[in-house]
Amino acid sequence: MTNYPVKPSHRSRLGASSLEAAAREAFGEAERTETGVRAHYGALRNLTAAPVGKLLGVEVEMDPKVDVEVAAETVRRYNRFLESATGYSAKERAKRLRKPASGPGD
Repeated sequence: MTNYPVKPSHRSRLGASSLEAAAREAFGEAERTETGVRAHYGALRNLTAAPVGKLLGVEVEMDPKVDVEVAAETVRRYNRFLESATGYSAKERAKRLRKPASGPGD
């Protein structure tokens, strides 16, 4: 599971109904779970997203046997979902995920 940082202005969007709406917009269909959302699309066999405190926890199961075009579209839609849910672009998320791993003086 990957825990993504969420902008303070987007933390209200961590509810199951808001996550479901973001997943439906990105993937076309989604199912609300007790705490979050479950979806699938293209190379995503299964995506489960739920709030983990002030973070968004996302677990994905990928299908490596899809066409390159399907994989590329899946990545675009996955990034669109994460940007809608967290408020951060792919570049900003990557930077924030690397930040805790950096040591002093980096």
